[in-house]
Amino acid sequence: MKTRKELRSELDNTDRRTRALLDDLSEEQLDVPYHRGINPPIWELGHSAFFYEYFLLRELGRAAPRMPGYDEIWDSFEIQHRNRWQKEVIPGRAATQDYYQRVLDEVRGRLEAESLEPREHYLCHYCIAHQNMHIESLIWARQTLGYPAPSSVCPVEPAPPAPESGGDAELEGGIYPIGMPAGSPGSATSEFSFDNERPGFEIELEPFAISRTLVSNRDFLAFVEDNGYQRPELWSYGGKWWLREEQASCPLFWREADDRWQLRRFDQWIDLPLEAPAIHLSYWEAEAWCLWAGRRLPTEYEWEAAARGTEGRLFPWGESMDAGKADLDGGQMGAGPVYALPEGASECGCLQMVGTAWEWTSNQYLPYAGFEVDMYPYMSTLQFGDHKTTRGGSCATSSCLIRNTYRQAYLPGRRDVFTAFRSCARSSP
Repeated sequence: MKTRKELRSELDNTDRRTRALLDDLSEEQLDVPYHRGINPPIWELGHSAFFYEYFLLRELGRAAPRMPGYDEIWDSFEIQHRNRWQKEVIPGRAATQDYYQRVLDEVRGRLEAESLEPREHYLCHYCIAHQNMHIESLIWARQTLGYPAPSSVCPVEPAPPAPESGGDAELEGGIYPIGMPAGSPGSATSEFSFDNERPGFEIELEPFAISRTLVSNRDFLAFVEDNGYQRPELWSYGGKWWLREEQASCPLFWREADDRWQLRRFDQWIDLPLEAPAIHLSYWEAEAWCLWAGRRLPTEYEWEAAARGTEGRLFPWGESMDAGKADLDGGQMGAGPVYALPEGASECGCLQMVGTAWEWTSNQYLPYAGFEVDMYPYMSTLQFGDHKTTRGGSCATSSCLIRNTYRQAYLPGRRDVFTAFRSCARSSP
């Protein structure tokens, strides 16, 4: 459990990163057109402030609203997604920033108190984690809209030569731990987790082989150039419907120009980096590639077993976060090769299982047996059943948020987010 000082530092860093994603945008850039995959940036800021206000200042302090009359605007349960673009309803930049500042100053005051009750401690951690989720959505919004890269993006250092051995990691059959332990939300003896990670359990898995690396642009380009998008036999029923709707013939941010393939990274078109991971892929595209390659997607339990090993590591490399071992925090933005960051490998030798891109698994997003809903049901319950489970976090995920057990859910047709995949052999090793 994080100390009050650690929570205060994390809050300050979260505040700084949020501001950096908004402060360099002009009024024209903030006035974004409707898009089903993003929220208006100013609404993201107001919603983040409202979350702190509702669950910390009001829930615990029984305080009055800091922006009377706007609960229905900032509460994602109350305002429909399409209505978040109504200029006559949503406050402007200055009013929203003032509201945000006042709320966060009050939260800082609570963190400077002599002590925090367990419930308050947990709620502080939860609210900071929630804002970091919206940092990720602000980053992918900039990619979706073709805005300049965030200031957090750093140059990618030259990668070492590609290793001669890649291929699959072979995992033995046996008992593997899944998820986080159940316990009281404010327990100081357990690691922080969301309700969708609990209660943990053990599962017996058959032997399986999983690719050590994510599928690269080179790997996926071979599928594209083999007319993979035009071959109905490679697409499932759901995939065929998705193809008809999207009219896709290649990944979302690819184009062919002057007889070469290019990739749009934020506002820049660059030559397709062949060794980088193929990102911004829907579940249906991942599924079709696997069928084409004679492979399959891993189950989420196989994925977690490959990331954690039999001892149940919290991170692929060990028990504590080391952001330098992964592509996180809006740093490299998935620009490095799939064989980079060997220092972050899991026990079985799988690379980049944390960071880089959310990885599709074959599982529907469902609760674990014994699931109990947390304070914010949108984190889990509203997505159960019709979403697919992704694992591992992405290049835009905050390092304070991710761990091997963390589960995210996306509709299978989404490819505007930072999603990729690795594959498993169809037969047991």
